[in-house]
Formats: sequence, structure tokens, C-alpha cells
Amino acid sequence: MPPRRAVTGRSQEPRQRFVEELRLLRAQKGDSLRQLGEVLGWDWSLFGKMEGGQTLGGPEVAQALDQHYGTPGLLLTLWELAAADPTQFRERYRRYMTLEAEAVSLWHYAVSALPGLLQTEVYAHDLLTVGGLSGEELTRQVEARMGRRQLLDGGNAPRFRSVLSEAVLRTPLEDAQQWREQLEHLLDMGERRNIVIQVVRQESGLHALTNTHTMFLRLPDGRTVAWVETGYSGELVQEAAAVERLQLSYDLVRDLALSPVESRQFIRQMLEEASCESST
Repeated sequence: MPPRRAVTGRSQEPRQRFVEELRLLRAQKGDSLRQLGEVLGWDWSLFGKMEGGQTLGGPEVAQALDQHYGTPGLLLTLWELAAADPTQFRERYRRYMTLEAEAVSLWHYAVSALPGLLQTEVYAHDLLTVGGLSGEELTRQVEARMGRRQLLDGGNAPRFRSVLSEAVLRTPLEDAQQWREQLEHLLDMGERRNIVIQVVRQESGLHALTNTHTMFLRLPDGRTVAWVETGYSGELVQEAAAVERLQLSYDLVRDLALSPVESRQFIRQMLEEASCESST
């Protein structure tokens, strides 16, 4: 079968298509960037960066633009497609991101940092910064990570269990207020029916996943694959026997964890300690 031709001649790449529509709609309406900023209440430079592909903006900006241009839902839909597009992630993550979007359930273990699905924007920014990103690439990767969080929204969202090493909660952000907001976000996410958060205390000692970030994806066809990662590399594990060995290790770690209720109490304790430290 020959490849499908684009009838409109516009880009089939989600982020670029979003950019093209922004430029076209503004040109048709005859607005300058400054006029757009004055009408919608955002700094005009934001719209310039969106049209330059440097940032996607947020869903609220896309909604405001839809209302301004009289295109209900068009730009918001294109924004969602761009935010979820796996090609915006660094190449070694793309196959994993595609599978993550298809998963019917996810199980996770964190060694030292929160999983992307539970991060605030500031946490993601700081973590990616210390990982060596900067400039436009940093902006793109933060937006990509924030777009991933939509995976856990809606009625058909997959079930997600995250088991956190206590070290994750003992490693704060430099900004105390932003760290409190991250802990509050963690508590809010833990209230969702499809999300379970547990904590493994340091006093539990060494275990099979002590130095291995791990995510298991249960796929619609019944297969389970795993993503294992260190700070410098990641690997998609698909061979059944290897996945089973990792799952056994995960089950043993989960047995060591506090219950979801106890874990919630522990996170609240961390939040209270953070609040007390910042007031002294």
C-alpha cells in the first residue's frame, strides 16, 4: 500500500502541526503578537515562543486561543497530540513512551527521585537541569514530561502503583516552598482511585531493587514489559523470563513497604517537617 499523502500539505508531525495552525490562525485574523498578548492577558513573548516551536504553552493557553479564533477544541486537541507525541522525547526513551501510553496498568519502584508521572513542573525542571539539560531542550523535555501526566487522567486511566524509597522523600528541592508543593501534589495524586503510593523505609535495609529504578507496563495483549534505569542509561526488558525475575524482585520490595495508609501518613510527616524547617 502506498504511503498516505497529506491532503492539506501541512505537517503530520504533531508539534509542528500545532505551530503551523497557530501561525495560520493569527495571520488570518490579522493580529500582531503584542495585540494577542493584550487581548488574552499573557505576555506576547509566550505566543512568539509557541509559534517558534520553543514551547507548547499550557492547555489553558490553547483553550483561550481556541475561543479567540473561534475554533472550539481545535488547538486544544492539537496541543494534546503534541504534548503526548513520543518523538519529542530523547530517542532512547521513545519506544518505552509509546508502550507506556498503551499500558492498562503500571507498577513502579523509585530509588532516589520521583517518577515523571508524579512530578510537579518545578521538580521536573530541577531534575532535568542537574541531569545536564538547558535552554530550549530543557523546556521541551519539561513540557514533554508534564504532558505525560495526562496518562493518569480521565475515566480510562490505567492503574498506577508507585513504591518509593524513603530516600526519594529525604531529597528535597532547593526551594522549600516548591518542595512542599511537590509533597502536597504527591498526596493529592495518592487520593485518586487509580493510583497507589507506598513507601519503603530505609530501616528495611538492602533489597533486590536497591539501585534500580523500575517500571512494569501491563499491555493490552496481556504481555508485561519492564523499563530499568540508572542515572546514565535505561533498558527496555521484553524477554519473558527476565521480566518475571524483575517482577519477583518487585513483589519482595512491595512486601517491605508501608501500607498505602501508612505511606500517606509518612508523606504528611515529611510535609510537616518541611513546613517547620522553612519557618525557623
